[in-house]
Amino acid sequence: MAAKTGPTYDEIIRDVRAGNLSPIYYLMGEEDYYIDHLSDYIVNSILREDERDFNLDVLYGAEVTANQVIQYAQGLPMMAEHRVVLVREAQAMSDRENLAVYLSHYNPSTVLVMCHKHGKLDARRELAKEVKRVGVLFESKRLADYQLPGFVTSYFKRKGMDCEPAAAQLLAEFVGSDLNRLSSEMDKLLLAAPQGAMHVTPALVEEQTGISKDYNNFELQNALAVRDVLRANKIVKYFNTNPRGFALPLTLASLFGFFSDLMLAHYAPAKDESSVANWLGKSTWAVRQAIMPAMRNYNATKVMHILAEIRKTDAKGKGVGGCRTAPGDLLCELVFFILH
Repeated sequence: MAAKTGPTYDEIIRDVRAGNLSPIYYLMGEEDYYIDHLSDYIVNSILREDERDFNLDVLYGAEVTANQVIQYAQGLPMMAEHRVVLVREAQAMSDRENLAVYLSHYNPSTVLVMCHKHGKLDARRELAKEVKRVGVLFESKRLADYQLPGFVTSYFKRKGMDCEPAAAQLLAEFVGSDLNRLSSEMDKLLLAAPQGAMHVTPALVEEQTGISKDYNNFELQNALAVRDVLRANKIVKYFNTNPRGFALPLTLASLFGFFSDLMLAHYAPAKDESSVANWLGKSTWAVRQAIMPAMRNYNATKVMHILAEIRKTDAKGKGVGGCRTAPGDLLCELVFFILH
């Protein structure tokens, strides 16, 4: 198979499904989710259940040397077309660079899968170059916050369910960027969905997670975008009376991200919805929902002052300058500043 440079998760899945296998898949990076799912998919696609006893070797980087991995990889399959050598925690293998020797004369009937988490190979070293030459070198990167709703929507779509944008945003905000936990929460929602349901709604997310579909950081952001004073103050009041569901640092991070995007939007080359969405790397729904109305309500100078005020509020919340104001009161002051 021809060497790949920087393949995506979907490209690897597509190639493996089509039977276009590489002699090595080196899966590395900070995001465990894609590494775990790709390694499982490769094993399950290549070997049937009854073939695994004799053709699947699962090794751990802290327990084996490169030479031992090579010995396993040089073995021949038994009553199967391929054998798979899966090395978990490859980051703990101190002499992994020695695998480059194997790749110069690899066994074509073996698929070697290396799972290297929380780090990556040095692209200047021989192993990385050899992996690129003959196989697949995949870097699993953490998703940015703005990419999480898209991940949620795609996940549900693969399971045969549509997800309303507001539900995707709410779920992403509730869980955060841990994709393994996020996928687990989505699986729970799929199980809890009424029989025959075709859509994941904000109401379903609220019912299963306990987070209010009406009173959350996402809705606060939307209320501020349209300068809805009454709604924004209702949400702040709800936060104050439900302290278990409110964390000032998370709310400030949400607001800072939103107003940072708003500042960038003011400098977009074109100000139509589609152009702003492309400029920010966001969905047109997200831009239509909050960014476009906020651009009409807050000029760039006001946004700059809001960002500075959010930073000040964050410092106060951490006790800088001896501040002892309650988190809810700090949020009240910040929201008043934003709206007036």
